[in-house]
Amino acid sequence: MNVLDKRFETPYNSAPFSKLKTDHFLPAFVNAIENAKTEISQITNNKAIPSFENTIEALEYSGEQLDRISSIFFNLNAAETNEEIQKIAQEVSPLLTEFSNDVALNAALFERVKYVYNNTESHALTEEQKTLLDKKYKGFSRNGANLNAKQKERLRAIDKELSQLKLTFGEHILAETNRYELLISNRSDLDGLPEGAIEAAKQLANEKNKTGWLITLDYPSYIPFMTYAKNRTLRKKLALAFGQKGFQNDALDNQDIVLKISKLRYKRAQLLGYETHSHFVLEERMAKTPETVRTFLEDLLEKALPAAKKEFKALEDFAKNLDGIDRLEKWDSAYYSEKLKQQLFNFDDEQLKPYFKLENVIKGAFEVAKKLFGITFTQTDAIDTYHKDVMTYKVEGSKQNLVALFYADFFPRPGKRNGAWMTSYKSQYVKNNRNERPHVSIVCNFTKPTATKPSLLTFNEVTTLFHEFGHALHGMLANTVYPSLSGTSVAWDFVELPSQIMENWCYEKEALALFAKHYESGEPIPMELIDKIKAASTFQQGMQTLRQLSFGLLDMSWHGINPTQITDVKQHETAAFLETQLFPEVPQNCMSTAFAHIFQGGYSSGYYSYKWAEVLDADAFEYFKENDLFDPKIAADFKTYILSKGGTHDPLELYVKFRGQKPKSEALLKRSGLLN
Repeated sequence: MNVLDKRFETPYNSAPFSKLKTDHFLPAFVNAIENAKTEISQITNNKAIPSFENTIEALEYSGEQLDRISSIFFNLNAAETNEEIQKIAQEVSPLLTEFSNDVALNAALFERVKYVYNNTESHALTEEQKTLLDKKYKGFSRNGANLNAKQKERLRAIDKELSQLKLTFGEHILAETNRYELLISNRSDLDGLPEGAIEAAKQLANEKNKTGWLITLDYPSYIPFMTYAKNRTLRKKLALAFGQKGFQNDALDNQDIVLKISKLRYKRAQLLGYETHSHFVLEERMAKTPETVRTFLEDLLEKALPAAKKEFKALEDFAKNLDGIDRLEKWDSAYYSEKLKQQLFNFDDEQLKPYFKLENVIKGAFEVAKKLFGITFTQTDAIDTYHKDVMTYKVEGSKQNLVALFYADFFPRPGKRNGAWMTSYKSQYVKNNRNERPHVSIVCNFTKPTATKPSLLTFNEVTTLFHEFGHALHGMLANTVYPSLSGTSVAWDFVELPSQIMENWCYEKEALALFAKHYESGEPIPMELIDKIKAASTFQQGMQTLRQLSFGLLDMSWHGINPTQITDVKQHETAAFLETQLFPEVPQNCMSTAFAHIFQGGYSSGYYSYKWAEVLDADAFEYFKENDLFDPKIAADFKTYILSKGGTHDPLELYVKFRGQKPKSEALLKRSGLLN
């Protein structure tokens, strides 16, 4: 019997990972799609006059089992994949795209939705219901419902091709990451690396039955080597390998895929009556138009560029004085930046790491959440997981009511893609007067424990954990009626506010006191180090801002124009980076071919949102700082208006209700040290 075909008989209806077999998925998908089609037919065949309940609400709750299966499967494909799962993904994605198109292009269904939309005055709808109705109507109109039959078929073909191209793009990057290994046999080639990184490299080599020390392109291996290794030749070798992912004119090359995706997105937008893909995407974002985004990015660029150039010159001079480096290259950046930071602030990540044992940082994040939002986390073995490294927690409110299930998956492995992300296995919603609570997960790639040391995080990894935990809180504290408006289902340039604001507590002594304790002695982090963390927080902020802006500009260069004449990915990218370029160009490397955020994930025409949300988070955190870091009234308002409301209201309206005013960019510029 296929466990995916019915409601799970597990604690809290959690995903039954241990009972799942890979060959369960394809038949389960086929079955769930058929059931969802039946539910759609019941809506369209309903003889009653279309109403909010029998059409909009019925549509919202249709395909519930299909959504659960999809969330489980595609999360596994990101965190614990294999060739079999990837093969199923290639088979299933076109089926899901076809079904999605069947719904979006269903004329009878659209007529019912349109009838309700045009007769709203006859319905006493709540604000959330009005939002849902508006989104459902736009979901049809923005996805081809008004097209003729020939145009609809063209749209179907484009969407099918895009779904497969995006999957292949991601598979290539994962395969590229996994196939590269730098095996070091000479101990002196590791000079400069901390003992923990050396030990981890030795352990990695042992695990693969190799002699020596193994460095890979996984972040916990790659970053320490680029930051500390004295051997410039090997840093260059590793950096070139990292930057060549999808750009080697072989079976894993992504250049043609990048061109196809950008051109298909443009054709799709044109078909729907939009000037470019960016015009289509941004219509439903806070920014609204590509012009607004470009103005926003260019305004920040103008403010950041002088600081970035000054910082780069200081780094160049430092490297020349220290080691006689005549031309600073990209593979020198992390190494000399770390050396300069040590000189300026008299501390480095290695001094900090003993105070950031992973288990303590997790408990610290939980404690911050408890002080702010009154929720507690209790580890449990009763919840099934997909890998032994995954930890599970019950999240409860002040009255011991279940708030959410929380999964945490922290270490790299061959079946997991790089980076860090939050995801959901089950959304929060209300159905039949029952508030279904969400199942939320964060996935990271932190340094694994070794034989002699626990997992000790860099400060950057600490902020990464808090960032993803902020996304998780957005999902866990959701309290809406409808699943498509719940949790992180908000305007894309609003979704990073809950994540980015949580990073701010990592810099404050009141928060650090909760978890920054030496892993051996238990001694709290010295005030001196906290002061240095604060002082160093603006270090190279000009360069960091420029880097982020360059990614946003690259994204818009692919999606905010007519890309049909672009034939050379690298040439196009070089032109897009021109006004943000500090380091010499590296002909062997290409960013676009591994830019999963925009070519695999959902950030196309949306990468600017990180900076956009930084304005929001800096302004919001300033509000806390003006009062108290754990001010119960401000925290309650943040929970009520930001974390719990999901996508039920206009995001700017929600922000103003929380803050009492519109966001101001001055707070960000001040925090970044860019305000004169």
